[in-house]
Amino acid sequence: MLTKFETKSARVKGLSFHPKRPWVLASLHNGIVQLWDYRMCTLIDKFDEHDGPVRGICFHNQQPLFVSGGDDYKIKVWNYKQRRCLFTLLGHLDYIRTTFFHHEYPWILSSSDDQTIRIWNWQSRTCVCILTGHSHYVMCAQFHPSEDMVVSASLDQTVRVWDISGLRKKNVAPGPGGLEEHFRNPGQTDLFGTSDAVVKHVLEGHDRGVNWVAFHPTLPLIVSGADDRQIKLWRMNESKAWEVDTCRGHYNNVSCVLFHPRQELILSNSEDKSIRVWDMSKRTGVQTFRRENDRFWILTAHPTLNLFAAGHDSGMIIYKLERERPAHAVHNNLLYYVKERYLRRLDFTTSKDVAVMQLRGGSRTPVYSMSYNPAENAVLLCTRTSNVENSTYDLYAIPKDSDSQNPDAPEGKRSSGLTAVWVARNRFAVLDRTHAIVIKNLKNEITKKVQAPNCEDIFYAGTGCLLLKDSDVVTLFDVQQKRSLATVKISKVKYVVWSSDMSHVALLSKHVIAICNRKLENLCTIHENIRVKSGAWDESGVFVYTTSNHIKYALTNGDHGIIRTLDLPIYITRIKGTSVYCLDRECRPRVLGIDPTEFKFKMALVNRKYDEVLHMVRNAKLVGQSIIAYLQKKGYPEVALHFVKDEKTRFGLALECGNIEIALEAARALDDKNCWEKLGEVALLQGNHQIVEMAYQRTKNFDKLSFLYLITGNLEKLRKMMKIAEIRKDTSGHFQTALYLGDVGERVKILKNCGQKSLAYLTAATHGLEEEAAQLRESFDPEKDRIPEVNPNASLLQPPVPCKQQESNWPLLTVTKGFFAGAMAAKGKGGATSMAADMGDAEEGGWGDDAELVLDDDGFGVPGEGFDDGAVGGGDEEGGGWDVGDEDLELPADLDVGPAEGGEEGYFVPPTKGTSQSQVWCNNSQLPVDHILAGSFETAMRLLHDQVGVVNFETYKQLFMFTLSRARSAYVTMPSLPPLFGHPHRNWKEAGARTGVPAVGLKLNDLVTRLQTAYQMTTQGKFGDAIERFRSILLSVPLLVVDTKQEIIEAQQLIEICREYIVGLSMEQARKELPKGTLAEQKRLCEMAAYFTHCNLQPVHLILTLRTALNLFFKLKNFKTGASFARRLLELGPRPEVAQQTRKMLVACEKNLVDTHDLKYDQHNPFDICAASYVPIYRGKPVVRCPLSGACYLPEFKGQVCRVTQVTEIGKDCLGLRISPIQFR
Repeated sequence: MLTKFETKSARVKGLSFHPKRPWVLASLHNGIVQLWDYRMCTLIDKFDEHDGPVRGICFHNQQPLFVSGGDDYKIKVWNYKQRRCLFTLLGHLDYIRTTFFHHEYPWILSSSDDQTIRIWNWQSRTCVCILTGHSHYVMCAQFHPSEDMVVSASLDQTVRVWDISGLRKKNVAPGPGGLEEHFRNPGQTDLFGTSDAVVKHVLEGHDRGVNWVAFHPTLPLIVSGADDRQIKLWRMNESKAWEVDTCRGHYNNVSCVLFHPRQELILSNSEDKSIRVWDMSKRTGVQTFRRENDRFWILTAHPTLNLFAAGHDSGMIIYKLERERPAHAVHNNLLYYVKERYLRRLDFTTSKDVAVMQLRGGSRTPVYSMSYNPAENAVLLCTRTSNVENSTYDLYAIPKDSDSQNPDAPEGKRSSGLTAVWVARNRFAVLDRTHAIVIKNLKNEITKKVQAPNCEDIFYAGTGCLLLKDSDVVTLFDVQQKRSLATVKISKVKYVVWSSDMSHVALLSKHVIAICNRKLENLCTIHENIRVKSGAWDESGVFVYTTSNHIKYALTNGDHGIIRTLDLPIYITRIKGTSVYCLDRECRPRVLGIDPTEFKFKMALVNRKYDEVLHMVRNAKLVGQSIIAYLQKKGYPEVALHFVKDEKTRFGLALECGNIEIALEAARALDDKNCWEKLGEVALLQGNHQIVEMAYQRTKNFDKLSFLYLITGNLEKLRKMMKIAEIRKDTSGHFQTALYLGDVGERVKILKNCGQKSLAYLTAATHGLEEEAAQLRESFDPEKDRIPEVNPNASLLQPPVPCKQQESNWPLLTVTKGFFAGAMAAKGKGGATSMAADMGDAEEGGWGDDAELVLDDDGFGVPGEGFDDGAVGGGDEEGGGWDVGDEDLELPADLDVGPAEGGEEGYFVPPTKGTSQSQVWCNNSQLPVDHILAGSFETAMRLLHDQVGVVNFETYKQLFMFTLSRARSAYVTMPSLPPLFGHPHRNWKEAGARTGVPAVGLKLNDLVTRLQTAYQMTTQGKFGDAIERFRSILLSVPLLVVDTKQEIIEAQQLIEICREYIVGLSMEQARKELPKGTLAEQKRLCEMAAYFTHCNLQPVHLILTLRTALNLFFKLKNFKTGASFARRLLELGPRPEVAQQTRKMLVACEKNLVDTHDLKYDQHNPFDICAASYVPIYRGKPVVRCPLSGACYLPEFKGQVCRVTQVTEIGKDCLGLRISPIQFR
């Protein structure tokens, strides 16, 4: 039995599978109906309107409806798309036990504790029939899957079969008899009223109440389960029904029972906490599945799939009875697979499918796996039983020529063994029931035993090699040399798929795929939320795999994606081109078409096969944002440029790869202000100021434009800008441009016009414009205005005159064209037209004489009217000056000129970027602190998680940032430039460029110094602050780097000291907050004080703990234990006055050496203190520890966060503290 999905909830009383979707409804004892997706393992919805338990639940097989019935006497019909209850049917007078839809008519069948069964029409929302006759609660009632019958079970110990054909004839359109029959008996009424439903058979035989009854899907059989712990099988015909047999085995009430929809089996479950499977023909138990402490209540089968669901006290399980994965093996173009006790062979090339032999032994269990040997044409078939130790394998030689209609059944050799795999031409390896590996020959005789590491399963790994699977690692093992070659960490591997050339292997577990190379080095790991089912390698080196609902691909660099969706799981056998060859769960070979473009494109990019990429870009339908995003992420925006049609995306990509020409085309097409602004920014960075100018013009960004003319020295256009500012009445811009130009007269004019007379006068007087100054002086009113004084030492501020106007763009390095740019240009598409031509069409909104400046109402230039001075465009008509005269030359047609030499000389190839020191540090070290110093917090977190089990990094944030802040030294080179960084190394003598590791600022001695401060705080009684200090020291230890074994031991001792103090002080803090009203509370206070004396503290602190404990025990009159505390205290040599007091108390105690109260404290039995509950864990009792601090906890705290460190997971299995390179040697 294979559990596929489990839920935890209140008791499940009803279950129903959706006929098409992977959904199941569970009705609970607390009144909620849950809708689960069992493939995705998620709760989709909850419906909560019933008051009290809901026992009946059923999906409609076509409409988006389901029906529920509860202990509130209500039947509710719901629409799951609208997520609401549509209506409620009222009529029953007691709890409703079951509700079912009819498979064809608009009917609902309900059974109830009011001893009736009702049939309702859910379209007219009325009750159409009441079936009375039972004399106790009716526990279950079901429609027959094809005939007009109902079967019911009741606590009156009977099962009744009802004929409802009368009801069908009355309520439903004419049946198979046609209209004649309908008219012949018009009301179907006789003397005694209606005969809508009549009892056909009453089945008596159970000695107690019957809980469940069900029809067989095709045969005239009924199965029932009752409180007499028996399951009875009944047969019926038209006239009578009789008991066939009884299945005995349950040892409590049978809750539910049903026929397997497709096999000769009966399934039942019971309050004895078991599910049992019975053979229908032999009436014997085949399988039993038990739960620890949950009684089962309900069982249901999926209408079409091999799935069952069972509800119990604390949730439900969805399970299969056996695997549906066909055993198969592929060799070249042949697929061998097992179907219905035959070994079949399918030729992929001709699609010919023949049975090659019949398998011996009619065991129920299907073949688990298969290994084919092409050299000897032999096959190993492994069969796994429910108890794995009893598994067997068969060795068959496949007959050379066999009649496919009636194939031979050759003699096979059977032995016990979990797995058998070929390892050479005439040898195979068997993992026997003791988990040892033996090598056998073709006669099935043992040739040698191999001492191998412990393993749970073995897989083929090439000639002479095996992959050994353990719970969390896979080992590559050489059988001849008897040694392990490599290991890779992946847990619970189920299947192994090698590529055809054995260069790569995919290891599949339930939710993880690890792809490794031949040496078992992990290339990538992919996590799936849905179960991974199968996989095969494409000839191009892509791994194609299936989950329950998708076909996906994975590249060896970790890129993966979806190829297509699936309705039902399939098992891939081979990938060829656009075809996926596979087997489905019925063992039928199928071929599915896929579109491999996406993964072939990515593969070509990864392998740098740019001509293939180009071919696909031009010819394939590569669409979607994901491909564009992928190309951007991988650093190929220029590839995306070539097939993206959307102008906005093109614009973004062009800017990203710095292609100004394409960006300009796109910006023109979009003509959006934002685009022009972005284009201006990027063009300015490249020094392409002609395009910057154009972008500023389009966005009417006059300030930036003025500044651009200033820095390029274009004074003529700067003057035009001044005119424009004046016309726009932009006084500030006008003044600024005048400043740029050094035009004093203009500045005076501006200041005068805007009423700043004194400033205008100062400007004129300072710059020596005597006439202007005199005019302005006269305009001052001597009564009101004060004439400002002119500074006699004022010097003339004049902007420097540009030595040369920068007309052309900045010179750029000539780089070799990228493959794609070159190929695209060669295509003959003149994408990058020359700059001059680009600027030629700037005439529409370009720059002309000021005379032609026409403004609209806002003072902006009207588009189409422009300032054009021809300098930029260069004019269109050609003058006749360049007449070379080559029109009338005649050259012979067969002249062959070789390619031009030295065309590439002037090209500059930029150097590739080197590896940063931060990256080098990460590569060279497995110590978390080195990764923090490199700024790679994610890998540092992963290392801390693997080494010391850290799961909560909130507390570490401050330590991380503090550590990172001292990773680099910075030095300023030139003002206004960002600083350069130095990377100090701790191994600077031999570091070089590639082997450096960072200098660590934190030293062991620093932590020891900090420990002294924490001790002082403890002595002063500042426990809260002391705990914080100790915790800070404890968390800093994993961020050390030490060189010697002695220092590693000291660091571990430091952790132990911190742990002891944190546990002790936290316990003391908790003790002080406890109430002390009752005797029990006082006893608990004394116990905690006693435990505190067992923390490994400094003598000065231990004296304080012993004094506290002594005083408390003395007050509680536990003199015997108190005396032992007094002796321990005196041994530590306290101060004289303390010693004096203690001796007095000791004498008092020894007069009466008894303990008045019994406490949970045994001083003679060594114990650890649970850091969460503060109770002793005596030696030999189960204990879990914190992987970093070593603090002890009771097992129930496993998986929680440690109370001492507040960052680690209790009981996590980890590598251990790693703070020195010598721990990795």
